[in-house]
Amino acid sequence: MSKVKTSFFCQNCGTQYAKWQGQCNACKEWNTIAEEIIQKQEKVAWKSEPTATGKVPRPLKINEIDSAQEIRMDTTDGELNRVLGGGIVPGSLTLLGGEPGIGKSTLLLQISLKLPYKTLYVSGEESQKQIKMRAERITPNSDNCYILTETKTQNIFKQIEAIQPEIVIIDSIQTLHTDYIESTAGSISQIRETTAELIKFAKETNIPVILIGHITKDGNIAGPKILEHMVDTVLQFEGDRNHVYRILRSLKNRFGSTAELGIYEMLGSGLREVSNPSEILISHKDEEMSGTAIATTMEGMRPLMIEIQSLVSTAVYGTPQRSTTGYNAKRLNMILAVLEKRAGFRLGAKDVFLNVTGGISVDDPAIDLAVVAAILSSNEDIPVTKGFCFAGEVGLSGEIRPVNRVDQRIQEAEKLGFNTIFVSKYNKIALKNTGIKIELVAKIEDVASILFG
Repeated sequence: MSKVKTSFFCQNCGTQYAKWQGQCNACKEWNTIAEEIIQKQEKVAWKSEPTATGKVPRPLKINEIDSAQEIRMDTTDGELNRVLGGGIVPGSLTLLGGEPGIGKSTLLLQISLKLPYKTLYVSGEESQKQIKMRAERITPNSDNCYILTETKTQNIFKQIEAIQPEIVIIDSIQTLHTDYIESTAGSISQIRETTAELIKFAKETNIPVILIGHITKDGNIAGPKILEHMVDTVLQFEGDRNHVYRILRSLKNRFGSTAELGIYEMLGSGLREVSNPSEILISHKDEEMSGTAIATTMEGMRPLMIEIQSLVSTAVYGTPQRSTTGYNAKRLNMILAVLEKRAGFRLGAKDVFLNVTGGISVDDPAIDLAVVAAILSSNEDIPVTKGFCFAGEVGLSGEIRPVNRVDQRIQEAEKLGFNTIFVSKYNKIALKNTGIKIELVAKIEDVASILFG
């Protein structure tokens, strides 16, 4: 018998070591290095000679490669298509991560039931009856979706050869294991090897594979970081289980932009696409309240109107509190310092709480002006006039800086019924004869004098 080969891997970052040690040199975590068996058998998992099409790959000059647009597979889900860049690319490997219970399995099962392509949904976590119960709640009838409960990759590939699906969905990569690595499912070695087998399969057969990935308590996808490097696309499914809205982001995309955003609403019948997210991100109130302002932000190519809420009150415990939800806390401190130094507002002895409604996080600097308006509105206890919205970045000298794609922001505000938008006077605006009043401002003092006299 050949000697069993083992190695030591960090369970946090996947770094390999020749012997055990207490601290990982790469991620600096303690007691995360564990021994794993890495002895491989002689044969490989998926057909390798020469390729699945029977052709031996040969090098081509770059100008000989066909540059025709790659045909994408329509997922019938507008939000997912947008985030992927137009649909699923044949032969690609997509990794979807997210919190437990956020709706990853529901989203992919829902899509697989509605796809016009023959789909194989492989689950290592649920039985076929459990999936059937969920499927009946989402879409009662589907002739194109096959359900397989299996965790061994060799058996999965046998079923793929028998069924010949056009799309394969794996739920989840942490449950898979291969006979060629003698370690438990979910270990660093198994995740890396099973992913490599699926990549080889996808590239040789041109069949796209979608993987579901678990995440750690830190919010990172479980397993080695190389997992995210190996796949073509990494999607993150975000949201609070206490809220009905879910956000789908692209963290990596070899075939499209990573700036796009998809929004869903969780219902009893599955996930519903939210085609006009501005309406759900703005609360509807009968009376005007101080401390709220509407900002126009961009997520990829999509303009959104979001509501900024602020509460400014006298500090009770001596040291003022600065608390934010959905907004960068350091940027809030910067804006408060600018208001104190440049505009003369005394906020140093006051608590400031800031919230972006809808449970989303925004890092677009164009919402700075709305943050300023909300803080000053709460401080003065005077509501911002209904129908006003804001798009501007605040600089350290108190100036209002121009923002990108201002024309799209103005059009979105006009479409949703706003009558005035505050933008920097240094923005170049190409729109003519708009139905919305464009208020050009240069400094914070200009905004304060218009809003509060």
